[in-house]
Amino acid sequence: MCGRYSLVVDLKYFAEHYGYTVERFDFSPNYNISPGSQVPIIYADRSGEPAVTAMRWGLVPRWAKDKSPGYRLINARSETVDVKPAFRHAFAGGRCLVPADGFYEWEKDGERKIPYRVVFPDSRPFVFAGLWDLWDPGAAGEILYSFAILTAAANEDIKPVHPRMPAILDPDDWGRWLNPDSGGKELKDLLLPYPGKLLVYEVSSLVNSPRNNSPEVIRPVHSHLQQPRP
Repeated sequence: MCGRYSLVVDLKYFAEHYGYTVERFDFSPNYNISPGSQVPIIYADRSGEPAVTAMRWGLVPRWAKDKSPGYRLINARSETVDVKPAFRHAFAGGRCLVPADGFYEWEKDGERKIPYRVVFPDSRPFVFAGLWDLWDPGAAGEILYSFAILTAAANEDIKPVHPRMPAILDPDDWGRWLNPDSGGKELKDLLLPYPGKLLVYEVSSLVNSPRNNSPEVIRPVHSHLQQPRP
């Protein structure tokens, strides 16, 4: 699964890299994004054009009676996403891109869990395949935009730490993932272990608490590792 990730870029770099402008909410670098966070998500708006807006991590299906499902629906397994009741509607018509520049996984070592950060070797940002939905309680409260991250089997770089990883999309496939006319096997074929090289390095236990959100969270524990670019 993916329970934490990071997006440590400023607004200018976000717009240059992803090609979209962040609007309608305050955006700042986040070293330790945890479930429940409001983060920038790229999705297709009502006109079918890509746009960026804030969504809460933890998907609340439109049919839910309250917001509570969002606390456990942070990830969706790519193998079953098209048949699970909580995700199949969003998979059919609510796909999104989740911008990130790193994510965290924990390796079990006896009773300990050792945190690692996973990044591209050149530290450039990327996107996870995501699903979003709109929950509308009517007169009872405000509408909620929320999302989940798709996961796949781990690639060879991550397997020693964890058996699963977020589904990372190639830039050439971003448009296909967002396209409302895409579907079925065409989409499932995108949700595979990342085929490229990933850098996996140990970080401190600071990441264990979502209250810790500073550059210290992403720094390598072992000083001989090159510090990735924030």
